[in-house]
Amino acid sequence: MSAIADFAGLVRFSHSIFALPFAMSGAWLAARGVPAPRVLALVLVCAVAARTAAMAFNRLVDAGLDARNPRTQQREIPAGKVRKSAASVLIALSALIFVGASFLLNPLAGWLSLPVLGVLLFYSYMKRIHWSAHLVLGLALAIAPLGAYIAVKGAIEPDVWPVVWLAVAVLTWVAGFDLIYACQDADFDRAEGLRSIPARFGIAPALVLSALLHVLTLAALVLTGWTGGLSWAWWIALALAALLLFYEHWIVRPDDLSRVNMAFFTLNGWMGVGLFAGLLLDTMLRGAAG
Repeated sequence: MSAIADFAGLVRFSHSIFALPFAMSGAWLAARGVPAPRVLALVLVCAVAARTAAMAFNRLVDAGLDARNPRTQQREIPAGKVRKSAASVLIALSALIFVGASFLLNPLAGWLSLPVLGVLLFYSYMKRIHWSAHLVLGLALAIAPLGAYIAVKGAIEPDVWPVVWLAVAVLTWVAGFDLIYACQDADFDRAEGLRSIPARFGIAPALVLSALLHVLTLAALVLTGWTGGLSWAWWIALALAALLLFYEHWIVRPDDLSRVNMAFFTLNGWMGVGLFAGLLLDTMLRGAAG
């Protein structure tokens, strides 16, 4: 049980709450309701496997940095709880499961899984290359609803636009909250020569940019509901999401980063779940009306 807990900690399994609701939302929008059970199960397998491969790879690549950063020294690899060889095996198995499950869905999903995996793994090197790493992380998670759409449809059709706007919302949302999280390591990143927006431009500008990105998130979510013809249930969920984002930026200030974890984990977790709940209720309402 201890070993399982260590591996779950390595990939931060609880953080799946950031991606899974949006993958499910993409599937629901594509199916205009509840997807077929087989497709839904495979989408879940793909989402978990892809995220596990990406997160374990990130921890493996960053093991040396994590060992030098006081905030991350107790992560599983630098603390000696998980060996690098074991992490490598987990990455390989997760990647194989992701690609295999994608091909079980349909040919398009299968072939696209290969470049998608490349994007997911490449993110781990971005902060060594350019400060736009936050946007690449957003792109990595934005693939989830688009991938789920292709899983259901097997093709790209004219009704893809609500999912496209949902993907834009995920990209800007993730990049925005990752900026907040990265403020904790601005000094460390600068000293190590790592590229991040807080390290390059400062904490205050990073928080302003984060707020602007989250304004774009809300605009994209409005377009998701509009192009998808969603009901009042979605709009109520969106209003609650807007309040959560506002509160997130209210409690994090350039001179007070003490509540970053609350903003990053708790508020953003509830936002994804809330939006998916709104979409589920919308599906139930349309089913009742039909």
